[in-house]
Amino acid sequence: MEGLPQGLKPQTPAEPNAEQEAQRAAQEAMRRDMIATILDTTARERLSRIALVSPERSQQIEAVLLRMAQTGQLRGKVTESQLIDLLEQMEDAQSKTNTKKTTIVYQRRRDFDDDD
Repeated sequence: MEGLPQGLKPQTPAEPNAEQEAQRAAQEAMRRDMIATILDTTARERLSRIALVSPERSQQIEAVLLRMAQTGQLRGKVTESQLIDLLEQMEDAQSKTNTKKTTIVYQRRRDFDDDD
């Protein structure tokens, strides 16, 4: 501690992590509060079910909703049907950008004594 200027403390590795965790927790709480004000209860339930299945998808939806709220595109609380419409629009946009089509090929097993 003698080499440091007066008034500065040496940082321990735990201090920045604790501060970062506190900031993340505060941001997460603020995000949850904003989502709660944007969505009605049924839409919030649907979004939480989506988060159980696909957390990445849920985060994408939340980001779109927050962006729409910040730009003033939302006039009231988002209902479940509006959320479903938004999901369909996102799916359509994603399918247009993703040109790879999924195909299913059925291969039948042939028995040893098949005549084919």
